[in-house]
Amino acid sequence: MPIPVSYSFRNLLARRLTTFLTASGMALVVFVFASILMLSAGLQKTLVDTGSEDNVIVTRKSANSEVQSGVERQQAAIVESLPEIATGVDGEPLLAKELVVLISLPKRGSDKPANVVIRGISQSSINLRPQVRLVEGRLPRPGSAEIIAGSSIAKRCKGGGIGESLHFGMRDWTVVGIFDAGATGFSSEIWGDATQLMQAFRRPVYSSLTFKLANSADFPLLKTSLEGDPRLTLDVRRETQYYRDQSEAMAKFLRILGISLTVIFSLGATIGAMITMYAAVANRVGEIGTLRALGFQRGSIMAAFLMEALLLGLTGGISGLVCASFLQLFTISTMNWQTFSELAFSFTLTLDIAVKSLLFSIMMGLIGGIIPAIRASRLKIVDALRES
Repeated sequence: MPIPVSYSFRNLLARRLTTFLTASGMALVVFVFASILMLSAGLQKTLVDTGSEDNVIVTRKSANSEVQSGVERQQAAIVESLPEIATGVDGEPLLAKELVVLISLPKRGSDKPANVVIRGISQSSINLRPQVRLVEGRLPRPGSAEIIAGSSIAKRCKGGGIGESLHFGMRDWTVVGIFDAGATGFSSEIWGDATQLMQAFRRPVYSSLTFKLANSADFPLLKTSLEGDPRLTLDVRRETQYYRDQSEAMAKFLRILGISLTVIFSLGATIGAMITMYAAVANRVGEIGTLRALGFQRGSIMAAFLMEALLLGLTGGISGLVCASFLQLFTISTMNWQTFSELAFSFTLTLDIAVKSLLFSIMMGLIGGIIPAIRASRLKIVDALRES
């Protein structure tokens, strides 16, 4: 005959202080575990959402990022002539030949330097990115020393606000607009006329080409054709895959860091749960003897104590997850190791992270409670009643 779950729940309530302390330790571990996974997910979401599945980005072969890439004008002309490229309402190919360079800007409030991406664009650059919208001011005029700043740059960096000026490339540039790209990496960039920026930075080649496919299904054949063309030395990737690759190194580091910290903290939390359950067994020897005398089998005794440990772990897991969910209200910035540029992103809680966190907390409760539960089930009726 099984012991009701309510029995285990009432026993936890009867020991409120030890239950609270043990559950708090588990909650802390789950908080760390979930927050690291949320950080990694936020970074990946920001970069992957930056790209579009229909867009293709072309860079120099073996270049890890646009900053390290160079596409010659002759190669750009060959790519631009491809029939697979979609055309806009004006009949022109939806292809953007862009320049990407890094500059250092001081942060507001601290004057600490931050690496910022400067992207040389054309009108097609705007058309290829529907997630980008102008929220203040206007677009830069072609052929002028005017720039627009991402919303994150306007908030974090000196000189990034509308009407302010920045000095780079041996020229002064005026911020005439602020754009918002949502939770994407473009919000951490500054955009200006590609031709003017190439002259300012003495760059004779483009960093990358981005274009939209008329038919997304043509990508495999297009990739094979371009990468096999002996006139070209180019890598061809979907834009989403390119930005997913950009997040790989940092996300991997965060996951390793998270697992390392979690393993260390979880050992302490598991030992704490084990001590709590051992204390529960020691204080309830007579109660266990009475349950055995009433006809409850060893398996039922073990299941009841194991249920207490699982409820303890679940309580800690839910508490830690709730606390971690509030991290989504914060936006942080860090250096993207692939591009060496500053990137602003938010913690992101997903269903997968929530499930993993709860399973992890239940596992801590299971490991911490299994040995005390076995000990409780092995107590002999006569010895338990005599000891009580």
